[in-house]
Amino acid sequence: MLPEVGGKAANLGELLRAGLPVPPGFCVTTEAYPQAMAPAGLEQVHRRLAATDADDLPALAGLAATARGLALDAAVPAGIADALRASYAALGADVPVAVRSSATAEDLPFASFAGQQDTFLNVVGAEAVIAAVRQCWASLWTDRAVSYRASHGISPSTVALAVVVQRMVDAAVAGVLFTANPVTGRRHEAVIDASPGLGEAVVSGAVNPDHFVVDGASRRILERRIGSKALAIRSLPGGGTERIEQSDGASAPCLTDAQLAALELLGRRAEVHFGSPQDLEWAIDGDGTAWLTQSRPITTLYPLPDKPPSGEGLRVYLCFSLAQGLTRPLTPMGLAGFRLIASSVATAAHFDVPEPSGGPSPYVQAGQRIFFDLTPVVRSSTGRAIVPRVFDVMETRSATVLRRLFEDPRFSLTVRSPWPVLKHIVPVAARARVPESLLRALFRPEAALRHVERFGERFRAALVVPADSTPVQRLDHAERILGRELFPVVPNVIPLPALGFALLAAAGKLLGRRPQPGELQAVLRGLPNNVTTEMDLALWQLAAAIRADAASAAVFAGTALPELVRRYRARELPAVVQSGLAGFLSRYGHRAVAEIDLGMPRWSDDPAHLLGVLANYLRLNDSALAPDRQFGKAAREAEEQVARLVAAAGKRSRLRGALVRAALKRTRLFAGLRELPKYHLVEALASVRQQLALVGTELAAAGRIGEADDVFFLELAEARAGLGGKLLNGIVEQRRAAYEAELGRRHIPRVLLSDGTEPEALQPAGGPGATAADEGTLSGTPASAGTVTARARVILDPQGAHLEPGEILVAPSTDPGWTPLFLTAGGLVMEMGGPNSHGAVVAREYGIPAVVGVPDATTRILTGHSITVDGAAGTVVAG
Repeated sequence: MLPEVGGKAANLGELLRAGLPVPPGFCVTTEAYPQAMAPAGLEQVHRRLAATDADDLPALAGLAATARGLALDAAVPAGIADALRASYAALGADVPVAVRSSATAEDLPFASFAGQQDTFLNVVGAEAVIAAVRQCWASLWTDRAVSYRASHGISPSTVALAVVVQRMVDAAVAGVLFTANPVTGRRHEAVIDASPGLGEAVVSGAVNPDHFVVDGASRRILERRIGSKALAIRSLPGGGTERIEQSDGASAPCLTDAQLAALELLGRRAEVHFGSPQDLEWAIDGDGTAWLTQSRPITTLYPLPDKPPSGEGLRVYLCFSLAQGLTRPLTPMGLAGFRLIASSVATAAHFDVPEPSGGPSPYVQAGQRIFFDLTPVVRSSTGRAIVPRVFDVMETRSATVLRRLFEDPRFSLTVRSPWPVLKHIVPVAARARVPESLLRALFRPEAALRHVERFGERFRAALVVPADSTPVQRLDHAERILGRELFPVVPNVIPLPALGFALLAAAGKLLGRRPQPGELQAVLRGLPNNVTTEMDLALWQLAAAIRADAASAAVFAGTALPELVRRYRARELPAVVQSGLAGFLSRYGHRAVAEIDLGMPRWSDDPAHLLGVLANYLRLNDSALAPDRQFGKAAREAEEQVARLVAAAGKRSRLRGALVRAALKRTRLFAGLRELPKYHLVEALASVRQQLALVGTELAAAGRIGEADDVFFLELAEARAGLGGKLLNGIVEQRRAAYEAELGRRHIPRVLLSDGTEPEALQPAGGPGATAADEGTLSGTPASAGTVTARARVILDPQGAHLEPGEILVAPSTDPGWTPLFLTAGGLVMEMGGPNSHGAVVAREYGIPAVVGVPDATTRILTGHSITVDGAAGTVVAG
C-alpha cells in the first residue's frame, strides 16, 4: 500500500483503496529526502534562493545547478537503501518499474507542477532503482522547477520529494485523461489523448496524439481527431526505453469506442472518489487491461457557483467582479458586504429576499468572486435588447459572449413582454424622482449639478457613526450602511451621466450624416466633474509641489519606498510632503486598489502606493507632457470638436445647430459624473471598513482572533458571534489560506454556465471586432484615439509598480486605484473593458491612446518589448 505523502503517492494510494486498477508498487516517503540531504549542505543554497528575485532567471539557474550537484553527490542512507531493495524484491525478480517524482509542492490549487520533476521508465534492478531515486531527488532542483516555485512564492526550504515506484505496464497504447474539459470547462465531458506505446510520448508532447471528447452521460464520442502518431516510446528488454518512428501512425485511431467508454468510466470513478475533476495518466496493456498510473486534480478549472441554480435548466452567470475591473478574489467580509448591498437593491426593486445576509437568489459566489444569474435576461426580449448594449460600452467582450448565447437553443426566449422588467424598475425610478432629475438636467443643467452635490452631502452625513458606539453598535451601523444607505446612490446620480451619453448619441443623429470614427468620442476628452480625474490631478499637483521644493525632491530621489512610508508615518518627511499627502488623504484616503472589497486597505491605511506613484511622477522631466497640461489640452480640443460639430449641424439648419450645441454642452457637463456613483459607494465601504477595523481590534484584544485585520476574513454574523465570546482563529486561518491560494488564479471567466462551461472558450480567437491581419497584431475595442509606439510595461498589481514616463501600460483591468499611473503613461492596453469603461474614459481624458478588451494581453505582450497602440483602429502591433 502506498503511504500518505502528498502528490502522486497519496492519489495512487487512494485509487488503490477505491478498488481502481493501479499497478502495484511502493513509495519512498518525504521523510527520506531530508534524511538523505542533511549532509549535503543545501541550507545555504536555500537561503540564497529565498533571497533571489523570481525574475532573475540566470541567478536562479546557477543556484539550481549547485543544488542539483549537491543532491546527486549525496549518498542514499544505508537504511533507506536496504528498505528500497526489500520493497523492490517484493514486486518480483528484476521486475521493470517506473520511478516517479512526487513533490510536496506538487498538485497545488493553482500550480500543478506537472512535469517539473523527473520520471524514469522501465528501470530494472535494485541498484538501478536506488540510482533513479537519487536522480528524482536531484530533479527537485531543475531550472524549471526552481523557477516555477520562485514565481509562485514557495520557500525552497519547505519543499521535499517522495518517490513512487510502480510496476511498469507494458503499454500497447497509453495517454492522458481529463474527467472535465480543461478548455471549455464542461464538467460532463471527458477529454482523452492517446498514442501507441508508453504514455511518456503524449505527456511530454513528443507526439501528435489521437484526441477524443466523450460525453459522460451518454458515452457518445463528441469529437474524434486522429493525430499523426509519428513516434512511439517503448520499453527495451533489460531496462530503458527507445523511440520508434512510425510511418503509419495516422492510419487509424488507436482506441476503439468501447475502450474510450471504459476509460471514461474509470476516470469518472476516480473523480467521484476524490470529489473533484481529475487529470489522469493511463495505459492499456497487450491483454487489453486498462490501468490508471497517475491522478492529480485539474488545477485550471474555474470553480462552480457555491449554491444550487436559482431555476431549472442550464443557467448563465455573469462575473460582476470582472465587470468592476477586479480580477483578484474578494475577502470573506467583502463578499458578505456585497450580499447585503445586492439584497438591498433587490428589496427596493420589490424582489423577494428571504435572508438578506445570503444575498438575493440571482447572487452567487464562485472562486471567491461575485457572479449574478443572468438567465432571465438572456431569455427576455427586453433583456436582450438592453443589457448587451450596456456592455457594448462598458465591457465589450462580455457583450459578444452574451450575444452568442442568444443563438443557443437552450436559452430560447420565454418572456417577450417588457412588463416583468418595468414592474420592478418603474416604482424605484418614481420613488427616486428620476423623471424629475432628467427634466431638471435637460432644462436647468447647473441646478441638476447642485442637486447631485447636495445629495452627496446628505449621503456622507448618513455615514457618520457616533464615536462612543459599542462594538455591537458598530456592527449594527455597518449593516445599516450596507443594507439601506447605499442603494439610493444609483437612482439619484446615474440618470445624469446616462443622459449625457444619450445626448451625445442624439447629437450624432442630428448631424444629418453618419459620424466619422472617433468624431463623437473626441467630445468626451478632458471632461469636467469627474472625481477620479480630479483626484489624479490633485496628486500630480502634489508632485509638482515636491519637485519645486529642493529638500522634498532630494528625499524622493535618494530614499527607497519602504523608508519613505516609514518616515511619513513617523512624520519625518519635509512639510511639503507631509502636509500635502495628509491633505490629499483627507479627501481621497478612502480610495484604494480593488476598493470595492471591504477587506482591502484604504490609502489612508497604507499610503505606500501613493508614495510610489509620486516617485514615478517625479521622473517626468518634459514639462510639455505634464498631466495637467495634457488634460487642459484635451479639454480645449474637445471644445473645438464641439464647435465643429455644431457648425456641421448648423449647415443643415440653425435649429439643428442649436440642439447639437445644447446636447453636447450637457454631455460634457454630465458624462464625467459616471465615476460619482462608485465614488460614493467606496466612501460608504470605507466607512464600514473603519467600523469593522474597530470591531477587529476589540476581537483581537479579547483573543477571539489573532490580529485586528483578521476580522475581514469573517462574515458579519461571525464577527457578532466573536463579540459574544466565540473563538474564531481556526476559521480565519482556513479562510486566509483559501484566499491566498485563490490570489494565484489568473484566468477568470466573464460568463460561466452552471455546468462549468466558459462560453468565451467556445468562440473564435481574437477580440471583439477583430480585424487583425497577422500573428503580430492583437485586436480589441477602440477606446481612445491616437497612435503611440513605445516600450510595454505589463503590470498585474499597481501596488509599488514602476512605470517609466511614456511607457505603455498593459494591465488585466483597472479601477480608480490604478488611474494615477495613467498620468505619465504613453498608452494603455487592457484585457477588460469597452469604450466607456473606467480605464477608457480616463485614458481619453488625458489623451492617451488606448485599446481595451484585448484577450490575454498581459501574457502575449512582454515587458520591455516595443509595441504600437492604435486607439482608433483598436489594434496592438508588436515591434
